[in-house]
Amino acid sequence: MPSTLKLEIVTPEGTTYSEDVEMVTLPAVTGQIGIYPEHTRLMTQMIPGEIIVRKDGRDVFIASGEGLIAVGPKRVAVLTDLAVAADRIDEAKAEEARRRAESRLREKLSDEEVASVNASLARSLAQLRVKRRHK
Repeated sequence: MPSTLKLEIVTPEGTTYSEDVEMVTLPAVTGQIGIYPEHTRLMTQMIPGEIIVRKDGRDVFIASGEGLIAVGPKRVAVLTDLAVAADRIDEAKAEEARRRAESRLREKLSDEEVASVNASLARSLAQLRVKRRHK
């Protein structure tokens, strides 16, 4: 049985992570899911949260946005609108984005604008949670 699987995380900016890993934990709509090598095939929706990557016995923490997860026995592909490693998150920028989004929600907005602002708020909160938990 293989001891690793290929994890690829792709955002609109390009591939942000592509490595062989021992395990990955992802924030799915059904809750956190852990993926090991030889996992059964799965496709599900990802929600904003934290991706935990286990590589060489160490954990890497990545803030993530919404997206899709495709799992196979030897590969996990994540398509998302946000993927930022904890050590690369600018806490001040994320906090400012959170404040702006919360301020916009107090305005009179269309349903479409509310959905967009809520998505922005969820992404900034995910970044803040990851950054603050792993300082």
